[in-house]
Amino acid sequence: MSALIDRRRLIGGIGAGAGGMLLAGCDKLYSQPTFQKMLRDAEGLHYRSQRLISGGQSLAREYGAADRSPVFRSNGTAMPMTSEYQTHLKAKFADWRLIVDGLVTRPLAISLPQLMTLPVRTQITRHDCVEGWSAIGKWAGPNLSTILQQAGLSSRARFIVFHCADMIGGHPYYESIDLVDAFHPQTIMAWRLNDIMLPVANGAPVRLRVERQLGYKHAKYVMRIEARDTLAGLYGGKGGLWEDQTGYAWYAGI
Repeated sequence: MSALIDRRRLIGGIGAGAGGMLLAGCDKLYSQPTFQKMLRDAEGLHYRSQRLISGGQSLAREYGAADRSPVFRSNGTAMPMTSEYQTHLKAKFADWRLIVDGLVTRPLAISLPQLMTLPVRTQITRHDCVEGWSAIGKWAGPNLSTILQQAGLSSRARFIVFHCADMIGGHPYYESIDLVDAFHPQTIMAWRLNDIMLPVANGAPVRLRVERQLGYKHAKYVMRIEARDTLAGLYGGKGGLWEDQTGYAWYAGI
């Protein structure tokens, strides 16, 4: 196992390198069809290899309370400035609802108090950012699978999409995962961090924790969960804002 390439370093290097090339004006390389195909093929190979080697239910490492980072830093948006989010924030999310729709038989609109009554999973895990930093935090919230089961997921569903309240560069933030990760026991909709209600900077009122993937997949400020059979036709069609805008891998498994 020691001979295996560290996935965190590998995907971090690829992502940082791609982002660096774009910022440095080297997008001519990225725009080449052969280069794009190479990245897609590499991502597909890793995705298939990860599923084959680790299986669908292998767990991310969990830590003890003493291992928690003194500060769990915020990354990306720290305060969504959309009028809808600001209205919810001023009302302390009293009228906020988590919408669950798409390919489900029972669409849901879950209030924060209702979300908090669902069975809670607590886990202390490490968040690995594509930028190269990590932090360990204690998260709590219901399993995503519990919510999807209540909504009655259609057999046609293949992807779960998270629509968020924040905007980056004028584009709505969104992310997506497959059903293997959606039903993984460590995939939760967290409303608590380190034994307090989730701070705004970390994604209040609720964020996704998908512990076997890199940090940009852990969508903050989730407003809507949509079940879909395809990612085609959704924004840039690549399954997430960073995937659409920078070429980050859709599958960021670690």
